[in-house]
Amino acid sequence: MGYDMSDKNFDKTLDVTRLKPYGDTINDGKVQLSFTLPLSNDELGEEAAKQMAQKMGLDNPLVVASETLSPAFTYYVVYGETNASVDLTQIRVEKAEHTSLTMQDIDQLILDHFNRHLVVVGASTGTDAHTVGIDAIMNMKGFAGHYGLERYEHIDAYNLGSQVDNNTLIKRATELQADVILVSQTVTQKDVHIKNLVEFIELLEAENLREDFLVIVGGPRISHKLAKELGFDAGFGPKKYANDVASYFVETLIKQHKR
Repeated sequence: MGYDMSDKNFDKTLDVTRLKPYGDTINDGKVQLSFTLPLSNDELGEEAAKQMAQKMGLDNPLVVASETLSPAFTYYVVYGETNASVDLTQIRVEKAEHTSLTMQDIDQLILDHFNRHLVVVGASTGTDAHTVGIDAIMNMKGFAGHYGLERYEHIDAYNLGSQVDNNTLIKRATELQADVILVSQTVTQKDVHIKNLVEFIELLEAENLREDFLVIVGGPRISHKLAKELGFDAGFGPKKYANDVASYFVETLIKQHKR
């Protein structure tokens, strides 16, 4: 999906081929940057933060805030200017294509196209102990006013929780004859999520089960492009809710059902 010149959310007088950050006036290039240095919160640390911003390409940097995290660590906020720009007409974004449906619409689609409930199994896998993401999608209460899959009348949702081994998730999905497997990945230090997700797909393929399920991954550093590259059917990042995920997998399963 690229930039649409007819998009009403953009200023038609704006040169979208040379788009720069906005601070006080259009295309003034003003940006705010934050980072932590292993230094004390003093004059030397502030000058180091300023020079760091300069080396990162900011002009006229100014340290506008500094907060002591510990005697030897300080968090800095730096304000400055950048000459960098982007050309919106050349940007292409990959995303999981689907219609944005309500819970009621999704339940009706399942009722109209399948003579059974759809089965969805989800978990935070590997060493990931976080359940916020998978709970937001699966649990009945959901998140931010979007009910989770457990509340859907025609979806049987099984939330296996956190730190679930990939083999365990696959085994449970097979036992339940799942239509969809949802994998949540929150812990991403040193790209541990990449290794874990690759292992999951490799295990499915090794057991000749890859085509038995629609497999979807979600998390703060997940994009649809990354998910596809790793072998998943779709990926969902921040600001996506249960109805987004359900809209995608129901529409996809309907297309597969019609083949």
